[in-house]
Amino acid sequence: MANVNQTEPGKLTKSDIRNVYIRNLFTIQFGWNYEKMQGLGYAYVIMPVLKRLYAHDPEKMKRALKMQLGYFNTTPAMSHLIVGADMALEEELGIEAEEAITGLKTGLMGPFAGVGDTLFIAIYRAVVFSIAAYIALQGNPIGLIVPPLACVAVLWLRYKFTTIGYQSGRKLATGFADTIAPITEAASILGLTVVGALIPSVIKYRTDLQFSMGEVTFLVQDMLDKILPCLLPLGIVMFSYWLLGKKKVDSTKLIFILIALGMVLGNLQNMLTFVAGMF
Repeated sequence: MANVNQTEPGKLTKSDIRNVYIRNLFTIQFGWNYEKMQGLGYAYVIMPVLKRLYAHDPEKMKRALKMQLGYFNTTPAMSHLIVGADMALEEELGIEAEEAITGLKTGLMGPFAGVGDTLFIAIYRAVVFSIAAYIALQGNPIGLIVPPLACVAVLWLRYKFTTIGYQSGRKLATGFADTIAPITEAASILGLTVVGALIPSVIKYRTDLQFSMGEVTFLVQDMLDKILPCLLPLGIVMFSYWLLGKKKVDSTKLIFILIALGMVLGNLQNMLTFVAGMF
């Protein structure tokens, strides 16, 4: 971290890292929405870094800000590791690391969310408040002190996550400063793998469409599963991706299109039954 004490443009300072840490504590969830989730808050968190690195180059500043406004969502406590590595890559490689940073964020936010939700939400709350409640029930005032002490420990740990992420990111960037392609390719593959794995775990659409021929009933969902499991969720994602490529379609319009499509497909069996009854 030899560069953090310097104040010339293009090099981060301890103050920059501290400002990012404080912003991450309180504002990572600001502007949360269904399109980008924590994307707006993430951009605000890392803004001191962007100002330091791109203050004298408006075009690079626009590119960097647009990149940081992308989709992001993970456990806030774990986001410090990603932000720290992001800062280091931007400092060492500049806007040329755009694809690597995007892949890094996309690839790590999912696994970190799983670990973070378990450690900092489920386990932390259960253990800390159970201990505090048990002590308080014994009439011991120390029970009141346990949660604040645990909170201070988590705040310290989150700051360490920021510095660990920053140091690890600098080592990664320095080692591949002359060969950015391996970082970009690896991060992109990781990101695409995670996004692909999210499709069957997040989208749960199944069809109840069925056809009867005599005493034999064909379940469309069973046939689709034999062709390719989760074929319908994959089709929905590909259809959404195709629609978003159209100039007049944004995320808001896509939501209403999917709602309408869901209403139609959800009642498709009844519609077919009604039509067949007319003949």
